[in-house]
Amino acid sequence: MFIFENIIEDKGSRYSVSGDEVKSIEEVEEFLKKLKQNKKYRKATHNTFAYRIEKDNKIIELKNDNGESGAGNIILEILRKKDSKNLLICVTRWFGGKKLGGDRFRHIKDATFYFLENYKKN
Repeated sequence: MFIFENIIEDKGSRYSVSGDEVKSIEEVEEFLKKLKQNKKYRKATHNTFAYRIEKDNKIIELKNDNGESGAGNIILEILRKKDSKNLLICVTRWFGGKKLGGDRFRHIKDATFYFLENYKKN
């Protein structure tokens, strides 16, 4: 499990990104369960995620907005464009009290790219 905390702050909202290599839906569920064992992540405003798993020469993919409409699709589209397989990325947001408008989508995109650029370095 790779976690990069507080990588983006805007108008009081804070973003972290986490993820890992996964090869089954059970591993996805285990990742999410483990992430939410941490009270901070369990109480986050949004834990938006997407994954792509290659199995039997087919791609299984899913996204979850977790209340941040359209956010899961942003993560999934990046995974598709990068042809990432067997990977789960979760962008977490703690709402800071002020609406971010369209900037929230830029932050989700930036957090996803941050993860892709940094997770193998750790």
